[in-house]
Amino acid sequence: MSFKISRRGLLQGGAAIVVGGALQRAGFAAVGAPLEEVGYGQVTLKSAMHLAQYENVRSILMGLSDDSLLMPFRKMAGQDAPGEDIGGWYQYRADYDYKKDDAGLAPSATFGQWVSALSRMYAISGDPALQQRALGLNHLYAKTIATQYYAKNRFPAYCFDKLVCGLMDAHRLAGDADAPAILEQTHKAALPELPGRAIDREAIWRQGKDVSWTWDESYTLPENLYLVSAQMGAEGHVYREMADHYLDDATYFDPLARGENVLGGKHAYSYVNALCSAMQAYITGGSEKHLQAAKNGFDMLLAQSFATGGWGPDELLRKPGSGEVFASLAKSRNSFETPCGSYAHMKLTRYLLRCTRDGRYGDSMERVMYNTVLGAMPLQPDGHAFYYADYHSRAQVDPAANSPEEALGCGGKRAYSSHRWPCCSGSLPQVVADYWINGYFHEPGAVWVNLYLPSTLRWREGSTSIEMEQEGTYPETPEVRLRMKTSQPISFSLKLRIPAWAEGATLQVNGRPVPLRVVSGFATVQRRWKTGDTVKLQLPMRPRLEVLDEAHPETAAVMVGPRVLFALASDQVVTSRNHALNLQQSGLGEWMLQSASGPIRMVPFTAVGSQVYSTYLQVVD
Repeated sequence: MSFKISRRGLLQGGAAIVVGGALQRAGFAAVGAPLEEVGYGQVTLKSAMHLAQYENVRSILMGLSDDSLLMPFRKMAGQDAPGEDIGGWYQYRADYDYKKDDAGLAPSATFGQWVSALSRMYAISGDPALQQRALGLNHLYAKTIATQYYAKNRFPAYCFDKLVCGLMDAHRLAGDADAPAILEQTHKAALPELPGRAIDREAIWRQGKDVSWTWDESYTLPENLYLVSAQMGAEGHVYREMADHYLDDATYFDPLARGENVLGGKHAYSYVNALCSAMQAYITGGSEKHLQAAKNGFDMLLAQSFATGGWGPDELLRKPGSGEVFASLAKSRNSFETPCGSYAHMKLTRYLLRCTRDGRYGDSMERVMYNTVLGAMPLQPDGHAFYYADYHSRAQVDPAANSPEEALGCGGKRAYSSHRWPCCSGSLPQVVADYWINGYFHEPGAVWVNLYLPSTLRWREGSTSIEMEQEGTYPETPEVRLRMKTSQPISFSLKLRIPAWAEGATLQVNGRPVPLRVVSGFATVQRRWKTGDTVKLQLPMRPRLEVLDEAHPETAAVMVGPRVLFALASDQVVTSRNHALNLQQSGLGEWMLQSASGPIRMVPFTAVGSQVYSTYLQVVD
């Protein structure tokens, strides 16, 4: 496959994205065009929890030294590598043995993700230090590009994919004019050591290597290749061809499009992430087959998801009807690979919502945000990261099989991974930056409100500039308020997501009730807007139960609004359905549940702290 690109072509493609605010797409009728993503800089986010995560990852990425970040590249290219080795998975060790070594599994694997996150954070804040950091790292990396880096790498496709993403984002968001040339050099170096097509995980494609060399994820490559090809415009055909070539059709997308559930046994994060490639095959190329595969795959994923929205206990998707998800509540403390899984899930639901205009994808995104990644423990300067959400909440059937840890109780606990700089340290900064683009979408004549977060959105309808300020303490309270500011009166549609659980939702405009008609999860307010117009939305949050699956109706989680309530208890909690549905709020963000062993305090995941908790309760009639 040839790979010859002019820098001018990519710069022109990037300019089109910056100015137009959306990827250029061909082959779509106007009625079916995907909704546009808003720009990172169009939103001012004011939620304290979201901003705290942003500041945490920003400070960590700005605090790492250049030499430390470049050390694996330099060593693998045979160059001098001064500075401090930060260790963990990020470290390069020529003698790494997966059976006994912790450090050295994936040297430099998170570098591209961190450049991507820095570029996104620059687009959010306009802080020149973030821009300089991203561009400076790219220019230092360019001096290390070598094919031997990929030859010595267990994850050549994985690392190439992250570098493509980082360079693409640095160019389109941080103005790195050299990124196209660096990308071309990167591809030329990587190509001889890539498999040439999508290879399923665990399949042997490099002879004479141990099993850890089969953990690469070439089937996730198309997403970013499609994105960069669209960014380049007409001259992006080589990336487009490569993306087409790496679509995992034979064993994944073709059967999914036919409705065949082939998820069982798949590596959870990477195969859900691969569904984002299917969505980009549709968004960029109009492939209806891949849209159907992604929609079907998402529905199959929901069927084996926890109430939190998380999935993949022990990093594996499960066969339908196997009972393995239920069994994991007693056997596993590795319930959901949280930052990585959340990043894949929130990208996928964003793409699906844009293309289908179906609010249930926004419901799912919101659920995952509040019940998983927003409660992740902060990334630490030494590389300790939150990796797994723990939903362990059921006693072992066979006490003899209990581990010493399980013998102490059946509750879960938030904990740092024993690994330093694991994959989740790369995806966490990206998912945090994407909070800014997940809340709103746009099309000519309409703005769509997906997430209810204190924030301000700025956009234009023709020559009219508009600001919409969102206020309220949702989901602590059910009220959301929107206030308009326009440079002149203008007509457009306001589309408000009404969650499926919000029975009895009500809407007011300027203090007057407005009939609320929900179509595919969204209510529409069409009017001529002017400065001072206000919208008040009430989303009632009554306690409800969500069972784990049909085979275990007694195993249920308590939900209020988009959030799971976690019982602060180390032993299995037994309660009645009546008590669960009538639990009493005892304070802001806190409820009391009457159980067989007495009152139990319940809180959302973002408030569990270091306490032991149970995700699922034993509910009896």
